[in-house]
Amino acid sequence: MTRIIGFFAGVLFGVGLLLAGMANPAKVLGFLDLAGEWDPSLALVMVGAIGAATLPMAWARRHPVALLGAKMHLPDRRDIDRRLVVGSLTFGVGWGLAGLCPGPALVLLPGGDWQAWLFVAAMLGGMLLFSGIEALRSRNRAAKGSGHIPS
Repeated sequence: MTRIIGFFAGVLFGVGLLLAGMANPAKVLGFLDLAGEWDPSLALVMVGAIGAATLPMAWARRHPVALLGAKMHLPDRRDIDRRLVVGSLTFGVGWGLAGLCPGPALVLLPGGDWQAWLFVAAMLGGMLLFSGIEALRSRNRAAKGSGHIPS
């Protein structure tokens, strides 16, 4: 049942992205073009999304278990560190260059949009690179703690 509800929630989210124009790279780039012909319409979409999420998020903070019985997994860190800033800047640069972020790119895949396929391939490559770097960092931290240096 959880998978069925998750599937329909994903479809609803994707339809919302399409209707709002978030899956249209030209519209997104128009929103990001503050020095040119700025299109503020996506700001209204974002304000609406924040408004729609406010009550469910407040409910989620007060309940350890979701409506379908699964444990809630909300972030517990609130600090701003170098990794958060670098990751945010990387995301923003990618969004500004492509006019896409992960959700809209996935929505565009079934239509065969080659830019979306390229974006998702690059995104997956970045995720694999990050995972590899994190595994190396973790291994090096463990080796320093044990006095053994990995080969």
